[in-house]
Amino acid sequence: MSLKEPPPVVPAPPDEAPDSTGPADENPGSAGGAKAGPAHRATAWPEARAAARRAGAGARAGREPSGLPLGEALGRVLAGPLTALADLPSFDTSAMDGWAVAGPGPWHVREETAVLAGHAPAAALATGEAVRIATGAPVPPGTTAVLRTEHSRTERPRTEGPEHPRTGEPPYGGRLLLRSLREVVGGQDIRPRGQECRTGDELLPAGTTVTPAVLGLAAAAGYDELPVLPRPRVEILVLGDELLAFGLPHDGLIRDALGPMLGPWLAALGANVLATRRIGDDAEALYAAVTGSTADLVVTTGGTAAGPVDHVHRVLDKAGAVLLVDGVKVRPGHPMLLARLGADPARPRHVRHLVGLPGNPLAAVSGLLTLAAPLLAALTEPAPFAEPGSWSSTGPSPSAEPEPSTDSRPPAESGAGSEPRIPVPYRVPVRDEVHGHPHDTRLVPVVRHGGTAVPLRYNGPAMLRGIAAADGLVVVPPGGARPGQELDVLDLPWPPTAGAAPAQGACFT
Repeated sequence: MSLKEPPPVVPAPPDEAPDSTGPADENPGSAGGAKAGPAHRATAWPEARAAARRAGAGARAGREPSGLPLGEALGRVLAGPLTALADLPSFDTSAMDGWAVAGPGPWHVREETAVLAGHAPAAALATGEAVRIATGAPVPPGTTAVLRTEHSRTERPRTEGPEHPRTGEPPYGGRLLLRSLREVVGGQDIRPRGQECRTGDELLPAGTTVTPAVLGLAAAAGYDELPVLPRPRVEILVLGDELLAFGLPHDGLIRDALGPMLGPWLAALGANVLATRRIGDDAEALYAAVTGSTADLVVTTGGTAAGPVDHVHRVLDKAGAVLLVDGVKVRPGHPMLLARLGADPARPRHVRHLVGLPGNPLAAVSGLLTLAAPLLAALTEPAPFAEPGSWSSTGPSPSAEPEPSTDSRPPAESGAGSEPRIPVPYRVPVRDEVHGHPHDTRLVPVVRHGGTAVPLRYNGPAMLRGIAAADGLVVVPPGGARPGQELDVLDLPWPPTAGAAPAQGACFT
């Protein structure tokens, strides 16, 4: 059968018949892993996200960590624990500028150059001796404390003899004497060797995002490069003969909004975007692009429904792909899909996936947050991925959905101990009533305002005006939500832009 021919109509078995309670235009699908083809039941939105996480976790085995120089590791994820390669500090050091002293005072000052950081330690101090020392310098053997400069004074001891004939001052001589203006406690202002860590101590766990502070810690602990997980490689295939790459819409042609948007969005989710290619509505070109891609994840736009030029299902069937999710009970974006592609003969352990996004822009965003983001998060985690709230005393269940968080605050920014800004839900009350779908979940752009989530007006599947001003997407259950009801919110993978929402005018509806 040619890829351009429509697939034969296969009656669904009785146990796979479309859900009679679902909407008439629902795209059947399954999360069970069926061969690409027709007659599948649409997957509930939480189950679809869980299936995407499992797919990403299952693909981790074929991904080997790589060593990157410190200067190139910023923003990456540690592939293993960061263990200390040396004691920190590696020798007893002075915490302050002042005097290294031995025993109780007062002390006789040794007439020699001060002990400086980066220089060899001075000779051992005898009890009752002191030597000037700088911050960070190795303390001489025998040192019992460091006396800060501002807490000390020096003097010459008085000797026998006549007073000075002009000034009347008594004679002074001998070694300079150091006195303390405060009580001296043994060990004060000395950083002992290994105070921060000992060689072999775990400093940070696997899965920590490399921040500037992590780079500093790694350098201090003796690292020249860090073992990090490779960024998931993603290739974007933009489908549709009606799309223009530049200029104004005309003669039935429209601008491609997804091509410029998806690459940066996926990069914000931690992906290495190899290319964005425009395929059009050419089934053979799409087959060649999908089967020839070396990416970990192929993302397509459009072509996932059952129209005359919707080729994605037929291409996946010919390519021997396995559908993991074929349609999701969510609006917008219900025709989205997730498939496991055939293995690359040159890399038999390399597991590849394809996320098929609907062609409408906001529906495509829904597909990104539903399927692509959880898959990428799991793919880059060295330990089993779980969203906040899903941990138990025995660890996360790979198939269980997380308990919804009751914290109304946004999740913390990316940093040590966190992954890139992967959207994870947190609960916020909605200010206004939100209309729902009778059977499906809805994802609606919102802004945070006065401790509530305010739905934005422009939330149609083809619209981007709402999401462009939004802080996140609220997860509306079937049937809708009343004012004040707490709902899950998915943050966008970048900081909110203050003042963006009022630019919409009457967007607070």
